[in-house]
Amino acid sequence: MTVWEEVVGQQAAVAELSEAAVNPAAMTHAWLFTGPPGSGRSVAARAFAAALQCPFHGCGECRSCHTVMSGTHADVREVVPEGLSIGVKSMRLLVQSAALRPATGRYQVLIIQDADRLGERAENALLKFIEEPPEQTIFLLCAPSDHPEDVSVTIRSRCRPVPLRTPSLPAIADVLIRRDGIDPESARWAASVAGGHVGRARRLARDPDARAHREKVLSLPLQIRGIGDAFAYAGDLVRGAKAEATELSVTRDAAEREQLAVAMGAGGVGKGVAAAARGAKAAEKDLEKQQKSRNTRTQRDAIDRALVDLAGFLRDTLVVGTGAQVPLTNPDRETDIRRAATDWPAESVLRRLEAVLTCRTALDQNVKPEIAVEAMMTAMQRG
Repeated sequence: MTVWEEVVGQQAAVAELSEAAVNPAAMTHAWLFTGPPGSGRSVAARAFAAALQCPFHGCGECRSCHTVMSGTHADVREVVPEGLSIGVKSMRLLVQSAALRPATGRYQVLIIQDADRLGERAENALLKFIEEPPEQTIFLLCAPSDHPEDVSVTIRSRCRPVPLRTPSLPAIADVLIRRDGIDPESARWAASVAGGHVGRARRLARDPDARAHREKVLSLPLQIRGIGDAFAYAGDLVRGAKAEATELSVTRDAAEREQLAVAMGAGGVGKGVAAAARGAKAAEKDLEKQQKSRNTRTQRDAIDRALVDLAGFLRDTLVVGTGAQVPLTNPDRETDIRRAATDWPAESVLRRLEAVLTCRTALDQNVKPEIAVEAMMTAMQRG
């Protein structure tokens, strides 16, 4: 199995990247992977990095392929933003380390996931290196689109674009069956309701809690009957997101604090202990800030998954109400969707959908989640 088999439903992109890995004339120093959520931007970038380091251009069997795909290759670094943005300090350190000569591979490769989260100063730090790249350094950026609001014009103009598309349902089901060992019936169901998102399909197929949460969210549109319901369900949604974020963070935060304490010489005695303690306090504050930002990001991602489900339900309601001959995003909820299409005029459905999209925008602009979700729920209740 080659590394390209990890990239689901992207034949055109795989052909282009395979050619570049083999043919130096088709190679360039900076690439921009774009595509909708779930299209596999970071997976494609990682597979390309493996093909660049592999002596057989992505065989999937050698040590280079295994270490790149597992994230342990010495010459491949990944930036995975855990907070709301990528800061200038971390970006400067990363691009400087990526400018070094390769230790074991053919290239130094820097993969930046969610490059749309680069702050302005971080973008400028990256741009300096992209404009004058070291000879053996490759930059692989991933973003939802190449729109100026996602990636600045100056950066995208210096990158070769690799557009990805939403994978087909059969392609998603096939990878769940073949690679993840999921039974065919569950795989086909998960692929049909995941909106073309491979990771979400895998989570729904494997995780009963994810399936239960989806059911709860998709039942909301028909349950909001009064203003009290709107506020109650808004509170439930936000509390659920906070609980999920806390559950994911507790163990990791504690481990990070323990590692920092050991690194800063906690419990030490002798000369220099006082100075080390002052340095430890500053490091602890930085860590707390990073952990708080990561927790906020996790909360908002959890809310956003619910908003995407709601938008899909309302989209399906419009499809049924207008008689459009296109597949439903949530075929397993067809009974509720038809009921909503019967009860609500198209104008009312559009207002509800607009409320969901406005809530997503508000969260992106750092509006307090409780306020954004309550505004959405009251708008949905009014119709």
